[in-house]
Amino acid sequence: MLAALFVRPAVAAEDAAVKHARALLRSAILIDGHNDLPMAIRRNSAAPFDVIAYDLRQPTKGNTDFARLRAGGIGAQFWSVYIPGEGSGPYARQQLEQIDIARRIIDRYPDQLMFAGSVADVRAAKRAGKIASMLGMEGGYGLENSIGALRTYYALGVRYMALTHNSHLDWADAAAPLQPRNNGLTPFGKEVVREMNRLGMLVDLSHAAPSTMADALRIAEAPVIFSHSSAKALCGVPRNVPDDILRELPRNGGVVMVTFVSSFINCDLDKVLQPALAEIGLRARAAATPAEAERIRSEGYAALKLPPTTIAMVADHIEHIRKVAGVDHVGLGGDYDGNEWWPEGLEDVTGYPKLFAELIRRGWSDRDLKKLAGENLLRAWGQAESVAQRLQKERTPSIMQFSKPAE
Repeated sequence: MLAALFVRPAVAAEDAAVKHARALLRSAILIDGHNDLPMAIRRNSAAPFDVIAYDLRQPTKGNTDFARLRAGGIGAQFWSVYIPGEGSGPYARQQLEQIDIARRIIDRYPDQLMFAGSVADVRAAKRAGKIASMLGMEGGYGLENSIGALRTYYALGVRYMALTHNSHLDWADAAAPLQPRNNGLTPFGKEVVREMNRLGMLVDLSHAAPSTMADALRIAEAPVIFSHSSAKALCGVPRNVPDDILRELPRNGGVVMVTFVSSFINCDLDKVLQPALAEIGLRARAAATPAEAERIRSEGYAALKLPPTTIAMVADHIEHIRKVAGVDHVGLGGDYDGNEWWPEGLEDVTGYPKLFAELIRRGWSDRDLKKLAGENLLRAWGQAESVAQRLQKERTPSIMQFSKPAE
């Protein structure tokens, strides 16, 4: 009986924090910066590319469906129209197909989703009780070195573009490769950033090399974002954001949207995971058939014994960014349906109230929690819209052509 008396207040306090978080998220606009659902549908082995077969009104095999989006309190979602950047292309066809999948998802569920091409649209969707839906490109590979293609993607609904994914472009360096190609942005890469500012397309620096981040911050006239990145000081994987870049954000007005991917949050896990993935990949590549390769991967992933990643660790990344860059420069970008390993309690899109409850217990005010949820991103996006209105009066669309740097 005495043990029960000691346990109950802690449980009640946790319940109160979660209840507080759910109430706050009903009034706030929770914006997630990155969800790979379109690629999950493209790669769905049962029915590739089939938006109808991947029914979001029913429980899905991935991290995302409508019941879980609503349980998580999500009010706005950037759907990633990711394509791989490896190889020599062509990329534009894949990019257009991914945009098509995302637009078909939005069109299929008009009672649940509403396309949002502006900050005003996001707020209108909230008033209508729908999930605002925006498109974000993950890497500039689909441009195929064409600024005209950039403008076309904006016209098709893309509202941010990550300059890179895990491979260098001809004009921008990514974080993952060990050897740089351009040492940041080339003159053409800088022109891409300028034209994105003129359009009102947010410049996303997730996955970019620090040199690319620094170049973009020097020339950007509008706030940048990191759609799904965490703090390099706490987990030193290459694609997290270093403190010197975080310190530059207040001048620019940008926002780092913290990702939940366990290997970007917990470097103890990453030390175990990376060699294990390399070994599983080696065995899968030696398989006789694609089905056998998939079986090897599935069984290998299931057998992995990884150190736990907790919601508290995610909250530590959020608080580190708040400490270095300020509370006006942090947001959330889960990266759901783009990863296999999640913190305990954040295994799918239902977990946001638990994360907000953790921050409530740490003393965060409702005002600051609403900034984290989405107001910081909306403020940055609104500034980008204002900059675009000014720039469109000052200069015409860029006609710069890509030219390969001299060897």
